[in-house]
Amino acid sequence: MVRTLKFLGVLLLGLVGPGLVAQQSPTQAQQPVTRSAADPEVVAKGAALAAIGNCNTCHTAEGGKTLAGGRPLTTPFGTVYSTNLTPDPDTGIGRWSLSEFRRAMHEGIGRDGRELYPAFPYDHYTHVTNEDLGAIFAYLTSREALRTGIPENRMIVPRPFVAVWKSLYFKPGTLPQDPTHDAQWNRGRYLAEGLAHCGACHTPRNALGAEEADRALAGGRIEGWSAPALNAQSPAPRPWSADDLTTYLRTGFDAQHGVAAGAMAAVTQNLATVPEADVRAIAVYVVSQMPASRAADSGGASGTSQPGSAPFAEDAVPDSLAATATPGDGAAIYKSACAGCHERALRGLPLALSTSVTDTTSANLIRITFDGVAPREGSAGGIMPGFAGALTNRQMTALAGYLRSEVGHAPPWSDVEREIAKAREETKAKKAS
Repeated sequence: MVRTLKFLGVLLLGLVGPGLVAQQSPTQAQQPVTRSAADPEVVAKGAALAAIGNCNTCHTAEGGKTLAGGRPLTTPFGTVYSTNLTPDPDTGIGRWSLSEFRRAMHEGIGRDGRELYPAFPYDHYTHVTNEDLGAIFAYLTSREALRTGIPENRMIVPRPFVAVWKSLYFKPGTLPQDPTHDAQWNRGRYLAEGLAHCGACHTPRNALGAEEADRALAGGRIEGWSAPALNAQSPAPRPWSADDLTTYLRTGFDAQHGVAAGAMAAVTQNLATVPEADVRAIAVYVVSQMPASRAADSGGASGTSQPGSAPFAEDAVPDSLAATATPGDGAAIYKSACAGCHERALRGLPLALSTSVTDTTSANLIRITFDGVAPREGSAGGIMPGFAGALTNRQMTALAGYLRSEVGHAPPWSDVEREIAKAREETKAKKAS
């Protein structure tokens, strides 16, 4: 059904697009810019804002130079390759003016006047102020100019028809202040809905790839991983507090919720470098979207335990999960491979606290089990070995079923075998690239 809707959507664009598309005028060629001579404080501010925007993740190819572009971004409509954001005059933004940069960020229009594919999240960046965009531009133009060759995009939707998509889904403009909330909450909303573009991953999308506005932060998918719901449907076994989420976003780990993995690991690496006040503001805003967490810490820095944020009670985990389970392969695999670290959190997170066993999909549990966990460079986080080579598909299916039932206390997943196959294919693709 979804595939059919996508086809009809593309057909619709093809039928009505030519009548609606108005190509923007390209700008005149300019002399290459020299390295920015902007105030160092402005450049530093721009660096922090670019980190909140996670720019270096999408605009850096695997094994490539930072911000030099070339990373493939896979969409249901084909592959887009990220652009070079260094000030190289021929392959980067070295001939761009600040106004052209703002137009790209606010309107999704490139320097050549062409529509930009919304894999570039200008539907969020449109909310960013001119002042902040100026700081980001100053930072980018202060970087080393790197000349790179970017592959051609492989998209089934012709670029001009993006204008039709915009007419349906793109709402440009800044976010007004909400007078019913304080300055910290409004700052968090500005960052989360704008530069941090949280909804780009954590909101489901319709058949034409647009975020479903009436299901904001209800969960999505990114690079095979589940981006869990951050609203009232949050599957977190323990409600998030602002303290918990601030710690998680800045360190990639919170003892009440677990470790950042997949695409989220890069987000937390970047947020570790920005002012803590901004990260806390994001946390305060996001926690406010999860009503179950509203009784928790509202954002104070004291770290005092409040309802919903108390330390994990040891008696919440049985002395031996394997002993209380019904006999089966899953219980045996858990006891031999997992219990040594995860029972009573001897060397790992109690799995009863992990969203991976309570989420609506088995995707994250399978990928974490297969890939393992390694601390980010320079940090002292824990290590979990990957079991992709140790567990057969049947064994992984049994383990996932056991954890879902005995730890997650939830109905069986229907996607386990499918997600295992996807994870195996992803591993093959990584090795081949």
